Amino acid sequence: MLTRVKSAVANFMGGIMAGSAGADHGSGADLPLRFPYGRPEFLGLSPDEVECSADHIARPILILSKDTRRLPWTTGYAEVINAGKSTHNEDQASCEVLFVKKKAGGSNSTPNKNSTKRRSSLPNGEGLQLKDNSDTDGINLYYWSLFDGHAGSGAAVVASKLLQHHILEQLQEIVDILRNTAVLPPTCLGEEPDNPSTNSRTLTRAASLRGGVGAPGSPSTPPTRFFTEKKIPHECLVIGAIESAFKEMDLQIERERTVYNISGGCTALVVVYLLGKLYVANAGDSRAIIIRNGEVIPMSSEFTPETERQRLQYLAYMQPHLLGNEFTHLEFPRRVQRKEVGKRMLYRDFNMTGWAYKTIEEDDLKFPLIYGEGKKARVMATIGVTRGLGDHDLKVHDSNIYIKPFLSSSPEVRVYDLLQYEHGPDDVLILATDGLWDVLLNEEVAEAVTNFLPNCDPDDPHRYTLAAQDLVMRARGVLKDRGWRISNDRLGSGDDISVYVIPLIHGNKQS
Repeated sequence: MLTRVKSAVANFMGGIMAGSAGADHGSGADLPLRFPYGRPEFLGLSPDEVECSADHIARPILILSKDTRRLPWTTGYAEVINAGKSTHNEDQASCEVLFVKKKAGGSNSTPNKNSTKRRSSLPNGEGLQLKDNSDTDGINLYYWSLFDGHAGSGAAVVASKLLQHHILEQLQEIVDILRNTAVLPPTCLGEEPDNPSTNSRTLTRAASLRGGVGAPGSPSTPPTRFFTEKKIPHECLVIGAIESAFKEMDLQIERERTVYNISGGCTALVVVYLLGKLYVANAGDSRAIIIRNGEVIPMSSEFTPETERQRLQYLAYMQPHLLGNEFTHLEFPRRVQRKEVGKRMLYRDFNMTGWAYKTIEEDDLKFPLIYGEGKKARVMATIGVTRGLGDHDLKVHDSNIYIKPFLSSSPEVRVYDLLQYEHGPDDVLILATDGLWDVLLNEEVAEAVTNFLPNCDPDDPHRYTLAAQDLVMRARGVLKDRGWRISNDRLGSGDDISVYVIPLIHGNKQS
């Protein structure tokens, strides 16, 4: 075990082993691709341009053309490929404007074309007008997403094509409820909200359990606080729809991996704008921040082996068979040596944020569930992210130990109400993969944007694309004798970098 873990650690760079991990993911290598590899559709690149973008030495920065109608709200976007880490750019992005309408008839596995009006993000000369948007029984939805793939681009490509459909599928069932903001969502579909007869029946039933003492409404009736229902706000339904969509997307990848070659896995960062609110859903280590009046407002958290240590340890504690008798769920400051058996050493369990001493036993000599620290931390010495989509075939190197049970597809969803604030043209939402955040701090990004945008023509809708390009350039740096370098001669990012700059003032106008 020790030999193969050492081998795994030596071969893994950036989260997934470049060579042997492919064998774990490659069971579908002979199957057809679910979708062909490419760059985001809204870039409108030709095959030759896609090929040129894959130059790992020149690393050209791709941006939107002058036709800013390709994306809503004059959103800016820029990307660059890695410096040789993987053949393809494993980042993927999609952005669309959609119209959510209640589904006609029964439930379908994919959105009904008659019930969901969609504006493709491809340039088609139609601007931002929604097709057939004369209906008044639906809701406009704006969607941005970033997917950071590993061990191949397959899962990221699939998610970029399909996740928005799963979100629509979930929202279609509740669209009538969301439109009726004056009334809280009913607890049970089909019944009237706040139905007095329901409360009456509940109290009568409760009274009967007390032996009939105290009719409802009589002075001897106990307070009814234990029988009141929770009031669920509308935004919680949207959050639940997004969470359910992530789960369904992950299950679809699992099902289809036996039919298609869907390589590896991916992190997912999604923004949905609906009824005046931004819903930012993150599963992985990409990041979203809002810059408002120069102030940074974090809109996501990174999920890594270190940030999710207690969840991972608890799962391993409850289901030790997942460790394959090769790993220990306990954490130690360093690898335990055989000569230390019987001695007392610092350790940490799933229920602890602090540290304590324990007597070392034989089981403690096993390899730790979480190996390394910081950006080098890995689950079972294999993968550096703990949430995302795919990775269903991923195993510990040279073993039959699956890692997927420890990887969650559940996103954290944060909500930002655009109606609560007045936004200026320089207030933006930044979405980016970890290629940006590995080398630039939130404050550096905010300073760069707040210095860049005021120097642009305020009437130029391309200014946000230029701001995205500037951020990518700052993170990529310049190729020198000692590699890619950024300001203060720091090491630049060798990873794929993808960045959205979304102006919030347009969201206020949509509201």
